[in-house]
Formats: sequence, C-alpha cells, structure tokens
Amino acid sequence: MYAGPSGHDAGETRQTTETMNVDIAIAQIDAKLGDLKANRESHLASIDRAIKQGARLILFPELSLTGYTLRDLAWEVALNPSDPFFRLFLQRSKSITIVLGFVESAPDHGIYNAALVMEDGEVKDCTRKIYPPTYGMFEEGRYFSRGQRVAAFDSKHGRFGVLICEDLWHLSLPYLLSLDGAEAILTLTASPTRMADNTKELQTAAVNHEHLKAYARLLSSYILFCNRVGFEDGVNFWGGSAVAGPGGDLIARSPYFEEDLLFTHLDSHVVQRARRFSRHFLDENIDLVQRTLQRISAKRS
Repeated sequence: MYAGPSGHDAGETRQTTETMNVDIAIAQIDAKLGDLKANRESHLASIDRAIKQGARLILFPELSLTGYTLRDLAWEVALNPSDPFFRLFLQRSKSITIVLGFVESAPDHGIYNAALVMEDGEVKDCTRKIYPPTYGMFEEGRYFSRGQRVAAFDSKHGRFGVLICEDLWHLSLPYLLSLDGAEAILTLTASPTRMADNTKELQTAAVNHEHLKAYARLLSSYILFCNRVGFEDGVNFWGGSAVAGPGGDLIARSPYFEEDLLFTHLDSHVVQRARRFSRHFLDENIDLVQRTLQRISAKRS
C-alpha cells in the first residue's frame, strides 16, 4: 500500500531481509512534451520488451511521462499516484517493478518533480526531487516545490534508494540512502548536452560517468543512471545511461543520442565483497557525523 512520499514513516530505518539478485532494464527513451497518453504507450512498449527479455525491474528517466521543459504545462500534466491513469502500469508491475518519472499533484495543491515506484500491483514508493535547480538554463524552482525527505525503501528485489538528477550532485543524499540500507541507488535524469571548449569530448558524459564511479566506489553500492535522449525547446539530451558497480567501474552503458534498453544484473553478493574487501563504508562513524552536523548547525543558526 502507498505510504506517501519516500515510503515509510519519518525516523524509521529498516534493513531488508531480501537479498538483491535481479536482472534490470534501463529504458533510455525520448518523451513527447506534455503528451501523457503517447508517453504511456512508449513506456508500456519498453516494459513489455523488458519483461520478455527477463528483466524484473525497469528504470525510466526524469519526467519520463511528461517531458522535461514543461513550464506552466506542468500544472496540466500533474497526477496523483492513485490516479486511474496508472492502471496499466500497476497491472504490468505484477510482472516487473517499474520506476518512472512524472509530475506529482500533492494534497496541498503543490506540484513536484517526482519518481513513482510500482510493484506487485501497488504503488511502492513516491520520491520527490529535493533540489530542483534554478540556475543557468534550469528553472525548475519556478514551477516545482522541493521534496523534504530522503529515505530508502524495501522492494521484493532488495533495498533501494531513488534520486532525481540534481539530487545526485548533493553528496549528502546518496550517502544518507546508503546508510539507510540501500544497496543500489536508482537515478532518473534529464541531462542536457554540453560540449567542452576546443574538444570533441562530450563533457557532460565524462563528468557524470566519473561522478557515478566515485559514488559507487566510496559507498560500495550500485549507482544506476537513466538519462533521456531527444530534443526539447532547442535543448538536446545525450543519453549515455550507465550502471556503476560497487567497485567503482562502469559495468554497463548505453550509446549517446539514441533510444536504448540497457540490461544488467544487480547482486547483493557483489556489494558484500566490495564492502568486506575495503571496509571504508562499513567503518563509517554515523554518531560522529551526527554530532558534527549538530555543532555546525548550532553555529550557523
């Protein structure tokens, strides 16, 4: 049963009894701006293909149901997680766990850039983007409210955390999710293309992939990155979806600039080996972190 944004009650930290051992698919897709029905059909096609190829979890990009550059259109495409629009997804979720991006219409009438997790015919989790960027070309803060919670959740496939694009650039969030028991962090993104000066290198890809590998190595966890492709309002999205393993290497990657369905496997035993081989994450002193944050917060207040 759906328990509201970020799954479980505030202050609750649990460790799943499920061992992660699952084939997953990352759906690097384009989206039609503001066209919920067309995007639903595209999602269902990817889901059916993933099921046929044996995947038991599928991850879509940020705002995959709506497109990214929504502006005032965001109000018109906002949905409550219990909306009948999701009926076909809930049916498919009896065969595969689905993680997709949408605009959430909240009870207080605010709207959020959010990720919805559906499993076994139910909404399992709804995660709201905590840091909607409003700088440079980004203007999310004009339209979206900010999420206020970060929490891992239990799936029948293991314990996961969800982050949305900019949130992966705030190091506290993947750190907190890993401390909360997540062995894999599922990241939904809509990263625009930027080229480095005087080079043919795709700068955003190089930076983001190094970013994934660093987090994976330091947290001894899987970091999944699902980025979209296509054009919107003159902006190109580069794709390059990837999975970094607990040792800090990219173990799977999609091509640039084209739709793709990427398959890989997640295994708790790989996380176990990484954490036992190099104990830096196991030895993390949470009490020290908490005391230090309290001291810093008191100085700043």
